[in-house]
Amino acid sequence: MNHDPGNIRIDDYTYDLPVDRIAKYPLPVRDTSKLLIWRKSEIKDSHFRQLPEIIDRDTLLVFNNTRVIRARLIFVKDSGAVIEIFCLEPLEPHDFAGNLSAGPGVEWKCLIGNLKRWKKGPLSTKFHAAGNDHMLQATRLSDEGDAFRIRFDWDDSNITFGEILETTGHVPIPPYLGRDDDESDRSRYQTMYARVEGSVAAPTAGLHFTPETLELLDKAGIERAEVTLHVSAGTFRPVKSEKIADHKMHTEHFFISAETVSKLKHNNILAVGTTTVRTLESIYWLGSAIAAGREPSEDLPSVSQWEPYENDSLISREEALDSLLNWITGRSEAQAEVEVRTDIIIVPGYR
Repeated sequence: MNHDPGNIRIDDYTYDLPVDRIAKYPLPVRDTSKLLIWRKSEIKDSHFRQLPEIIDRDTLLVFNNTRVIRARLIFVKDSGAVIEIFCLEPLEPHDFAGNLSAGPGVEWKCLIGNLKRWKKGPLSTKFHAAGNDHMLQATRLSDEGDAFRIRFDWDDSNITFGEILETTGHVPIPPYLGRDDDESDRSRYQTMYARVEGSVAAPTAGLHFTPETLELLDKAGIERAEVTLHVSAGTFRPVKSEKIADHKMHTEHFFISAETVSKLKHNNILAVGTTTVRTLESIYWLGSAIAAGREPSEDLPSVSQWEPYENDSLISREEALDSLLNWITGRSEAQAEVEVRTDIIIVPGYR
């Protein structure tokens, strides 16, 4: 590796965040939030609604259009023990759209809250859909690293798993908010442009945009592009290893189209949030691998955690994007949009 992440200790990045500095609820109007501006080593305060006046006119703004699903399911045992199952990633069917639209018999990689009270056997809970009461059953099948493979079954093939989550699940707000989710979170914990279901956490930088802000950006002639990265619960989870080299980065799925890849040749890109940054960097490294003759052979291509550090040859962004674009367009028309898994981690030494 060009930089040894083994030299980086997590303790060196510890900082104090007082509880009273965490906003438990957002401001009533999204774009009235404060905005910190750093430009040429100078820092000043502004407000988010001023963004269209601040950014350069030749900017391409790239948004993550993922939509948060109600991924937390609560089961209560006969003993009164409460078990929470947090859906992380679809396993069967493995694609988000196919899984959320599937009938009975889906499997997910999940976290389990209060695991010690779930010794064996399935869990069951009632839910209401299509005008009737139904039963949802969860069965623990196997370990999946630090999570578990859970199978969900229910009694009506006309009801999809996505509908069950929408009617029965809870909004997975960040645990550091220190409160339960409520009705307001169903709309406020989504960006205004969210449209592709699959995240278990919101891409929070985008929460500040309003229709008025987007309209002002359009009037200013600022171009926009969208990617989709489904944020996983790894964004909430602490790093437990002493050194970064021992940390297994969480996996997230992103989707990219030929149209978007073409737009990314723009000279001045501004990523809205870290999930967009992770997507853009993963796109580069996927294109770089293809340019080097390492075309993905599996149905679900992936970008490994240490790919950027193990690869000594940096190619231009344009070359990487051209290689990726040719690969996407060379696939069948039905696969004009490609789904990719990324484990990429960005630490000091990243180029």
